[in-house]
Amino acid sequence: MDKKELRKQIRAAKKAVPFCEKCARSKPIMQQVEELPKFQQANTILLYWSMEDEVQTQEFVNKWYQHKMLLLPCVDGDDLILRQYTGPECMQAGEQFGIGEPTGPAFTQLDTIEMIIVPGVAFDHQLNRMGRGRGFYDRLLKSTPNAFKVGVAFSFQMVDHVPTEEFDVPMNAVITEK
Repeated sequence: MDKKELRKQIRAAKKAVPFCEKCARSKPIMQQVEELPKFQQANTILLYWSMEDEVQTQEFVNKWYQHKMLLLPCVDGDDLILRQYTGPECMQAGEQFGIGEPTGPAFTQLDTIEMIIVPGVAFDHQLNRMGRGRGFYDRLLKSTPNAFKVGVAFSFQMVDHVPTEEFDVPMNAVITEK
């Protein structure tokens, strides 16, 4: 199956799951993230502020931002810039997608990021990831080679094979609710 067809299939599966169920399924995923030794040891972590169809992260971000430096991506043209999350009052609607983005100075010390929690459209058991198609995360992940990369997804987003290209960056782990 090609990327376009796979995105269509996963989009339909996501639409079939009510938001309240996505929230319930997100809790065990994020609990597993918390239990990872890499998470426990990390001081600087890049996450994402979830959209309605993704593994929900807002509660997790609000739980941990006073204990670790949490960074969130902000869309800037074709790239992502990172900013520190300092609490709910620092958020504003992003320009392109309306996703919450923190205000404040850009974080540029990419080599200090120890862990990245990454959303995706689909993942496979070889730890390959397929995003929404704009390459935002692929470009960012290439610039953070030392970070431990954890894909988070609902179990229906796991597939036998994700079509990959040379610029795709594999995960170190993928966590689902199962």
